[in-house]
Amino acid sequence: MPEHAVSTRRSFIGWLSAGAALPVLAACGSAPAEARNFPVKLSDAQWRKRLTKQEYYILREAGTERPYSSPLDKEKRKGTFICAGCNNRLYSSATKYDSRTGWPSFWKPIAGAIATDTDYKLGYPRTEVLCADCGGHLGHVFNDGPKPTGKRYCMNGAAMDFIAA
Repeated sequence: MPEHAVSTRRSFIGWLSAGAALPVLAACGSAPAEARNFPVKLSDAQWRKRLTKQEYYILREAGTERPYSSPLDKEKRKGTFICAGCNNRLYSSATKYDSRTGWPSFWKPIAGAIATDTDYKLGYPRTEVLCADCGGHLGHVFNDGPKPTGKRYCMNGAAMDFIAA
């Protein structure tokens, strides 16, 4: 058999194996938000009625807004960032900082405000941040933030509302 045919077959088998591994990787995360026991439970129809299309896409379908599209990225007043789905208090403005990513970023959530899950949507594990009350997708947390925590809670602005102090 010509060498290029062997190489092509190996490449095909490699891609086939990688494709077969993705569902296995996706299944390795913890239970999906919908399957977990969150205190605020609404039907899909109720969520659609309560939320805007963008809020629904982000909070209930784990979507992501375009960077620099949320006014909350530039919000500098004192106050509290709350879940747009259920009004759970998520972050104090005292923990917000400019990460220069285009999304509102925080170095620490309010105690008990969030839950986390493992997200494999990009083919590798990331820590997804969920509202602890309704399970809505807020964003992701990374280990490249400022002191004192070293965390960057990179949130979708459309998943939150802001209440000025």
